[in-house]
Amino acid sequence: MTAYPWLWIVFTVLAAAGQTARNAMQRELTATLGTVGATHVRFLFGFPFALLFLAGVVAFTGAAWPDPQLSFVPWLLAGALAQIAATALMLAAMGERSFVVTIAYIKTEPVQVAIFGLLFLGDAISAPMMTAIVIATAGVIVMSVKRGGMSGGIKPTLIGLSSGAMFALSAIGYRGAILNLAHPNFVVTATYTLALGLVLQAALLTLYLALRDRSVLVAIMGQWRRSLFAGFMGATASEFWFLAFAIATAASVRTLALVEVLFAQAISRLIFRQPTSPRESVGIVMIVAGVILLIWAH
Repeated sequence: MTAYPWLWIVFTVLAAAGQTARNAMQRELTATLGTVGATHVRFLFGFPFALLFLAGVVAFTGAAWPDPQLSFVPWLLAGALAQIAATALMLAAMGERSFVVTIAYIKTEPVQVAIFGLLFLGDAISAPMMTAIVIATAGVIVMSVKRGGMSGGIKPTLIGLSSGAMFALSAIGYRGAILNLAHPNFVVTATYTLALGLVLQAALLTLYLALRDRSVLVAIMGQWRRSLFAGFMGATASEFWFLAFAIATAASVRTLALVEVLFAQAISRLIFRQPTSPRESVGIVMIVAGVILLIWAH
């Protein structure tokens, strides 16, 4: 796919950084727009940027446009619909738990991605890679468990874990769509899939809100300045995710993506002034160890 296979590492780290910033902005928008409204922002204000990305890539590379087959559609639908559900569940979970802990529950997805990738795409995982996935995921779980038990009951935990499962299915759907295009330029296939996915998501959620709650659409337009930047960050992060999916297995990408927990921890300390507990420090060490092992084993 590319002469520089290590680029998936760069793409994933950039995507995780962009997604952390976008999540923080969406968290603030949830208070004024609600869960569905804040979910829609990333798609409605993201797809114009994705179309610009696609036009720029095709113009710059001079590559031919992809010629998708009918089999491309189910993969695209699976990725798009699962991502809508995952994002809504993530924002709902953020209303139940602290920012860092919510992200931690969601990031239990790598093991699920590895299983789904093997089942649906035939993406094989070596023993060292699976060990890395388990170590990094265990680090996330260690960070999630607080002394004195789970405050707020089991509900926020299940929401976060369900969001992780939907993100896992979305990653597999989108990687399947990218691979299905069978285009020689991986940047074109990744950007093309992103653009179509965001257009589809924006159309579906706009139709849903137009039929069910038009006031949310009005509220979104009222928050267009903040929403525009959130949409740009979302589209940019997604572009890097898709570029990584085009050249590496979804399991590898989503495991390395656990560095987002570290970014979230930094935001928690610097912006929200939340201290890092000894348990969270242990979890961070495990995540870093798992990520290092993954890169070494890849």
